[in-house]
Amino acid sequence: MATQEFPDSLAVVLAGVQRMIRRRLREGFPAPPLRGAQIELLRLVAARPGIRVSDAAKELYLAGNSVSTLVNQLSRAGYLLRETDPDDRRSARLLPTLEAGARLSEWEARRRALMREQVDRLSDEDRAALAAALPALRRLAGNLHEGITEPRGAGGDGAGGERVGGQRVEGP
Repeated sequence: MATQEFPDSLAVVLAGVQRMIRRRLREGFPAPPLRGAQIELLRLVAARPGIRVSDAAKELYLAGNSVSTLVNQLSRAGYLLRETDPDDRRSARLLPTLEAGARLSEWEARRRALMREQVDRLSDEDRAALAAALPALRRLAGNLHEGITEPRGAGGDGAGGERVGGQRVEGP
């Protein structure tokens, strides 16, 4: 493959893999699907219970009003609790509900099982090649994370994958 084609081919393959993982995991999943930005926020709050809305906006590179909209949606769906920050009564802290924890746990278990099954179908050589590529892919993700400077809106489905703390993730 020509050097000029490699970056585009890599982007297409990574996006396709991420999309197929989400599609396969949604098959038979009992709960309605969440949009990419909703997933990003839910996973962040589960990883950092008590995070302020403003800090979540900064971490996810989203506008504050976009995160507020997502918080309202996820609160109505029963996945987030919002409590007043005792240090700043004007701010809200976010907490995942038990339902959110259960949904994320089920999703992660399904994702692990799917990926194990699919990786096991590969040849030893393919598995070794993927394992060898992981450090470079992590550096690529870090480079992409460093390059983000402007908040984005909450719209869309996160088609390029979801991001939590610079790591690409798929979600429920």
